[in-house]
Amino acid sequence: MAALKEGAKAPAFALRDENGKVHRLSKYKGQKVVLYFYPKDNTPGCTAEARDFNKQLQRIQKKNATVIGVSPDNEVSHKKFSQQLELDFTLLADPDGLISSKYGAYGEKTLFGEKFNGIYRTTYIIDETGVIEKVFKDVKVAGHTKDVLKAL
Repeated sequence: MAALKEGAKAPAFALRDENGKVHRLSKYKGQKVVLYFYPKDNTPGCTAEARDFNKQLQRIQKKNATVIGVSPDNEVSHKKFSQQLELDFTLLADPDGLISSKYGAYGEKTLFGEKFNGIYRTTYIIDETGVIEKVFKDVKVAGHTKDVLKAL
């Protein structure tokens, strides 16, 4: 499935965070959401991306936005990852890839000639009414949070 387009209604979701609490997109109505999909906790690129978002979190929040990370890792993995990095934002578990698929951030990938299903590093800025305002596909970690800040 292709990434969603700017101007599209963001698909609803109900996913558990690192503490087992269910988060729904509708809970964030009235503020912007930076929803970023990443492949795996505790990997170099994903660790750098999480640290960058955490470092810029106050600046993002000043723009009436919140950050939410989504990966296929489970709640236990997210809790360890979040505690290790002292993250101040929510990580959601999407172990079956259903929500990631709805956002066009999950599908077939190839690594060293092997095909497998996984997350495409993708970030969405969702506006206060639940509409996709900006899409970042094939995200390169270096400088990404600065691009997100500019778009907010």
